[in-house]
Amino acid sequence: MENLSKKQLLEEVKRLSVENARLHHEMTLMRQKMDLLIRRMFGRSSEKMDASQLDLFLLSIGGESGKGEASSLQEADPAKNTKARGSEPRRERWPSDLPVVEEIIEPAEVVAAPEDWRYIGAEVSEQLDYEPAKFLRRRLVRRKYVHRLDRDVAPVMAPMPEVLLERCIAAPGLLAAIIVGKYCDHLPLYRQESIFENRNGVYLPRASMSRWMGLAADWLKPIYEIIRTGVMGGGYVQVDETPVRYLAPGHGQTKLGYLWTALAPGGDAFYHWETSRGAHCLKNVIPANFQGKVQCDAYAAYPSFTKDKEQIELVACWAHARRNFYEARDHVPQRAKWILRQIGKLYAVEASLREIGAGPQLRSALRASHSAPIYRRIHRALAAFKKSGHHLPRSSFGKAIDYALSNWSLLGVYLQDGRVEIDNNLVENAIRPTALGKKTGSSLAMPTRGNAAPSSTPSSNAVAAGESTLSIISGMCSPTCLTPQTGPSLNSPRKTGRRTSPLHGSRPDHHIRRSGVLRHLRSKAVNAVRRMTLTTKHHAKRKRQTKCNAPRYVQKPL
Repeated sequence: MENLSKKQLLEEVKRLSVENARLHHEMTLMRQKMDLLIRRMFGRSSEKMDASQLDLFLLSIGGESGKGEASSLQEADPAKNTKARGSEPRRERWPSDLPVVEEIIEPAEVVAAPEDWRYIGAEVSEQLDYEPAKFLRRRLVRRKYVHRLDRDVAPVMAPMPEVLLERCIAAPGLLAAIIVGKYCDHLPLYRQESIFENRNGVYLPRASMSRWMGLAADWLKPIYEIIRTGVMGGGYVQVDETPVRYLAPGHGQTKLGYLWTALAPGGDAFYHWETSRGAHCLKNVIPANFQGKVQCDAYAAYPSFTKDKEQIELVACWAHARRNFYEARDHVPQRAKWILRQIGKLYAVEASLREIGAGPQLRSALRASHSAPIYRRIHRALAAFKKSGHHLPRSSFGKAIDYALSNWSLLGVYLQDGRVEIDNNLVENAIRPTALGKKTGSSLAMPTRGNAAPSSTPSSNAVAAGESTLSIISGMCSPTCLTPQTGPSLNSPRKTGRRTSPLHGSRPDHHIRRSGVLRHLRSKAVNAVRRMTLTTKHHAKRKRQTKCNAPRYVQKPL
């Protein structure tokens, strides 16, 4: 250092300063990523902001400007426009049309001597009771008749009702119960098998139930096609996808597939299964003749799919744009929370429109007068933040700004069309029940067994199905054709012997018969291999012993 000149020292100081600034920026980015990761893992999942905390923050800045901004934000608080909690009507405990079972309880004195007492009134109290589901053997008796007068007429008999499969023992009520338990209550078939056997004494192999699900899916496929045609025929649809793992035999682990969901707001929703989330998958979700608006997130597959389709217009989601600013509120609190408050005003307008039940035309008019000025104000602020250069592009707030500005024209489409929602939360709500199936340890049985899983609307219950899978929805949806990833497998060993079901009578199930034969052949093969192994080891041991005990011939000296 003593031999360096003054110029060299200044250059070294400058280089170290640049290096120090770079390391400081990297450390800031790493701290932001760490805070975000900790918040996602241990923080609350709700993105709702507390207005009082924001007002305290703005007041703590000091100055009249902070007070003025706090007061203006408080006036525009969407929470002020909502109804008070106490003014909401009380929800009924149970429907008024529930059947009533009346039970009369007489005093012991009246029972002993009823002629000595006179009835003058009663006190009535009600309790909510429950009758558990039960199995029953539905016996179909088709009587045969012959004509009394005309002896040449052939005997007549009513035709057999349509069934899923010839000699199938499953009645429609049983199929509906299994379907609802699997796809609505997220009970895998192996759990339902255990419940039926332990609580009702009825043994239904899950292999048989799995075959019934596939047959029911084929029967319900026309309903699925009607739902899909109705969703894509409205000219406005919301699309999203969610990851679902599926079994991949031969790889030793599960793979990641995707359940694509398309929903028409206020209408139905349908589901389509793919093993990836590439742009080519959208060809199977959105038909080639579709014309209208598709609301989605900023995933690159959607622009890639619509780049050569002028009849399709993409619409961005304000919930995704808001989420990025919400994650950056701790690092740039003043600006991020101001943006969040402005977005909250946009949602306040939407809440008022839902409250009055506004139609598309009224929504467009009120959005143009109330939401459009806020929309332009947010754009001016974001452009100023971007131009200032105070926020690194890789920082959380910088990423939020870039996300919003890159999709800004798509975020403003909802202001021009009253049919379009401000976000695609409706389709995300339709996907949300799939998380329950994931928590039960379920995955798709095969990559080709999840094709097209339909659903009904939140306002009407429907039954629909795809080619090889099935989804029965009551209000919302769930993933389809799920097979337990944990717990016993379909090929798990069972107790030896032939079991019968009360529904089968004395006839054993064919699957159990085949399983017994397979187990017998497997055990014979294992025993044969074991005997071969023992025989080989025995011969090798005898050979070593013979070699060790053999007489040694030594040439004697002459």
